[in-house]
Amino acid sequence: MARFSRSDFTLESFRRQLANVDALPQLCLLGLVSGVITGAVMVAFRLLLEAGAALYMTDGDPEAFESMAPWLRALLPMLAVTLVGVLLYRQKPAARKLGVGHVIERLTYHQGRFPLRNWLNQWWVGVISVLGGLSAGREGPAIHLGAAAASGLGQQLRLPNNSLRVLVACGTAAGISASFNTPIAGVIFAMEVVMMEYTIVGFMPVILASSMGAVVAQLVYGPDPAIGIPDLHLRSLLDLPWILVSGVVIGLLAGLFVRVSRLGPRLEQVPMALRFTLAGGSVAAVAWWYPQVQGMGYDTLQATLSGSVTVDVLLAVVIGKLLLTAGTVACGIPVSIIGPILVIGGAAGALCGLAGQVLLPTQASDPALYAMLGMAAMMGAVLQAPLAALMALLELTHTPSIMLPGMLAVVVACLTSRQLTGCDGFFINTVRYGLHPLQQPLMQALSRVSVPAVMERQLVRTERMITPDQARHLLETNPVWLVIERSSEEKPVLALKAVELARWLLEHDETLQGKEPPEDELIDLLEIPGQRLELAPIGLQATLSEAFLKLQDNALGALYVVHGYRPKQRRISGIITRGAIERYYHYTDPRGADTHGNDTHDPDAREKNSSV
Repeated sequence: MARFSRSDFTLESFRRQLANVDALPQLCLLGLVSGVITGAVMVAFRLLLEAGAALYMTDGDPEAFESMAPWLRALLPMLAVTLVGVLLYRQKPAARKLGVGHVIERLTYHQGRFPLRNWLNQWWVGVISVLGGLSAGREGPAIHLGAAAASGLGQQLRLPNNSLRVLVACGTAAGISASFNTPIAGVIFAMEVVMMEYTIVGFMPVILASSMGAVVAQLVYGPDPAIGIPDLHLRSLLDLPWILVSGVVIGLLAGLFVRVSRLGPRLEQVPMALRFTLAGGSVAAVAWWYPQVQGMGYDTLQATLSGSVTVDVLLAVVIGKLLLTAGTVACGIPVSIIGPILVIGGAAGALCGLAGQVLLPTQASDPALYAMLGMAAMMGAVLQAPLAALMALLELTHTPSIMLPGMLAVVVACLTSRQLTGCDGFFINTVRYGLHPLQQPLMQALSRVSVPAVMERQLVRTERMITPDQARHLLETNPVWLVIERSSEEKPVLALKAVELARWLLEHDETLQGKEPPEDELIDLLEIPGQRLELAPIGLQATLSEAFLKLQDNALGALYVVHGYRPKQRRISGIITRGAIERYYHYTDPRGADTHGNDTHDPDAREKNSSV
């Protein structure tokens, strides 16, 4: 029976285990905790919306814009953009980045670490944008708040960066799950839209986090989904051709949405006050007659599914809410688009369903079915996330038979948006060689492991000038590397293979032929034969992808891993070379291995062979 000591359960050992790619038990534990935290954060955000709505909305309903006087609901967006503009204008541009796009950016370029200021801004901006009558949802704030809270847990525990990436996915999944009560869709959304990869190591903790987020939300709001769905079935296979046509229409709408929302760079030359006024004024003008374009729009979507919305309102939602939401984003106001695109897709699908009833009076399915298909198709096309859209459709309807038409509608809409309008996913802004940085296979693999998993720990630190006795003492512990400390911090740290010093000592002893060496003899480690590597520091929490990018500097031969959080108490824990990284991601077939043991892909091996 295996025995466990108290040292096996220390925080330091927990960190070391997380550095490896197969730390499933540890990541699953983190997934459970992050799911509870995110669920609590999402419940707090929803309670905050309800508390604000209780001040001036009917029955404290955050979506009761229809019951307001026209002048009041038209005034609210102007007040909202004024508040957001005044409070954000005083802050740096980096602090104005919020929502899902900010989550992906921090995951791509900052290893999943989130600034506290942006997290705090997301609370009040999310509340003001929804209660202020802008066309905005609560899902973007839920994802940002959840992902940052989960990542903050890892940062407080000083976990390696590869585990922070998983925690971001856990917070994202739990945020979606707690918002819609759709745990499977939350998992797929996190992996497909944010992480942009599917791995067993990623799936398991994210599944647990999404489940716990749903549990926490259900304890407060019950098990019902965010949208009540009637019993829907495909009436006839004759509907399928029209469903395909509907997918094309919704794909074109999705492309229009993405195109309009990306007008932001062209509008940057316009003063911020004018841009915000334009966004708020446009919403106010449309809301005077059609308040359905304001807020999240879930009440309008619910009415659409029940068939109680008129054609003019559906047109206003499809055209008005689409242009208003995309235009608000283009003007630089950080609003969530996930809820609005579901409402837009539902209205567009309902219109297609009504047109289908005209074409096939006796065979066409209920417009509510087309509305559900439109929701999924719009979500899939705008985000380029077909699996997440299909899972949301399945969990909301609880009807497996709807998946056949759903798959056709989603795929056609995604293809139309991508191929005919040239739009990739809404949140993918940086593409390199046809791929977003998170989609590049090599960087994905290297991001799953932290440097402690592959670094060489057998090293000793030494000064440049040492005596032969000191040299022999250094070699007693059988180190692999000698880290040569310099006299000035401006000079780079160098590393020398210990075998080079051992070889020099053997040759030196042979030349003495039994004679005593001079008492004042010193060895200059920068002068003895051997190749020395110039080193640069890297943190113990860094991933192999960070090390790989840092080693692209041709002047660097390796990195020394710094451990410790106070400048005067830092110590070197190991050395990581290009060869160590290559050994991680190169698979070597034992049947084709060199019988002489020379790894031609390993720079360390080439260096060793060339110096013998």
